[in-house]
Amino acid sequence: MSRKRSCGAFLPRTGGALDLTLRPVAREEFDLVAHIHVEPDQVRFSGTVAQAFQEQEDGVDFHAILDGSSVVGFFKIDRLYHETYEFARQDELGLRAFMIDHRIQGRGMATAAVTALPAYLAELHPDRNAVVLTVNLQNPAAIRCYLKGGFTDTRSIYPHGVAGPQHILRRGFQHD
Repeated sequence: MSRKRSCGAFLPRTGGALDLTLRPVAREEFDLVAHIHVEPDQVRFSGTVAQAFQEQEDGVDFHAILDGSSVVGFFKIDRLYHETYEFARQDELGLRAFMIDHRIQGRGMATAAVTALPAYLAELHPDRNAVVLTVNLQNPAAIRCYLKGGFTDTRSIYPHGVAGPQHILRRGFQHD
């Protein structure tokens, strides 16, 4: 499904023209991802890159989504997600603030990145077995993207989302 690249990044085999990679982003690399913006009506779901960097959260790592050498997206991985959300298990990571820049949405990059997540995260976190997220009920495009990318709807609702109730989705890892 994917092959290793340098720096812990993975190239998903998308069958198309995408040369998509995922890679960690250090706090000192804000400029690398500062240009990523979602549409104004999406901010309530994902927040902004600037907000992510302003927050001082223990256990949260930043990651970039690249198409070739161009950074097209951003997400956070929360290693302590289970300490905040009772539906998350200790062996799971939390996916938060996933966003693709508004100028290139609709080209399949979000789905390709979501599809690549399990292999990428399993390599970075061999002690974890899954990634879990919440997605707002009022965000059908994101729900479709996550489901198409292999996440499973747990059929549970997290009622306390900032922008309203959210589906809880989960995707397991296959460790080599």
